Amino acid sequence: MENTKNKLGILLISGGFDSAVSGYLMQKQGIEIIAIHFSYEPFTDNSPELKSKAASDHLNFKKFISINIGKEVESIAKNCKHKYYFVLSKRLMLKKAEEIAKKENADFIITGESLAQVGSQTLSNLNSITNATKIQILRPLLTYDKEEIIKIAREIGTYDICIGPEVCDCLGPKHPATRTNIQEILIEEQKLK
Repeated sequence: MENTKNKLGILLISGGFDSAVSGYLMQKQGIEIIAIHFSYEPFTDNSPELKSKAASDHLNFKKFISINIGKEVESIAKNCKHKYYFVLSKRLMLKKAEEIAKKENADFIITGESLAQVGSQTLSNLNSITNATKIQILRPLLTYDKEEIIKIAREIGTYDICIGPEVCDCLGPKHPATRTNIQEILIEEQKLK
């Protein structure tokens, strides 16, 4: 495995269990972590941001950044085919994270995604999401199931910090697309310009 010492990763942190555990696992490999939280206010309150900051502080991440994308996700929900909302919103986050990665000289982006844990995290959707950036994306939880993630969260002390309702789907569809192709997604993104 490539030496990860002195590497810097941009972690997408939501306030839920997965992203904090993902950051912890990468930190254990010697990677410094800058955690970025994308706020959906005013569509949510600030509890996800507070949980993300508390988890980042607890895990001694190098830096915590919060960016409000409420207007952008509202535009996705209003202007694009609703079934693509999760893929489009994750692509938006990755593009913004890539901009920060360039400013911070980070080596990669880290996410808490795991394969098929939720309907939108399928192979074809992850492929459509990955296509949003040129920077490498690491997904340390890709093959973990929820029980394994919860077990680690308890062990590292983030379980009590991150417990509570997930609000990342407040604008999302009841039935998200589970199979996308990049051409469809690029057509939808054109509606946002």
